[in-house]
Amino acid sequence: MVKKKEWIFVIIQFFLFFTFMVPHSYMKFYANELLISIGIVFVSIGLFIVLIAVLGLNRNLRIFPSPKSNSSLITQGVFKFVRHPIYSGILFTVFGFSIYSGSYFRLFVSLCLLLLFYLKSKYEEILLAEKFTNYKEYSKKTGRFLPRFW
Repeated sequence: MVKKKEWIFVIIQFFLFFTFMVPHSYMKFYANELLISIGIVFVSIGLFIVLIAVLGLNRNLRIFPSPKSNSSLITQGVFKFVRHPIYSGILFTVFGFSIYSGSYFRLFVSLCLLLLFYLKSKYEEILLAEKFTNYKEYSKKTGRFLPRFW
């Protein structure tokens, strides 16, 4: 059963996605060719990460933070390096598009998404640790949104 808290996370997430995509012409900055190129690279990396992560999750994919009852812990593929690669990919994409489009407004919404994904992932990790006995060990050696190199 999906809890009220999970619905709140998802509703806020979709509200932020919608807000991000609304066309606007205010709070703009000049994006020169270098910034535009950086934005395109970030968007490309982000979309690739999301695609690989979705394929890796396969039947475990779910929009809500709680794991499916018949799910298994995925620690291979991109999940070997990052615990929440879909969030990572989305963040690369929105920050990249914000830079590409030269929008302070979109950068602000991207920061809001970062905060939301941090809170949502903290909640999700509590649930994953309850379901999978090896989750805490996995989380110690794997980064939340970026690979852990130390």
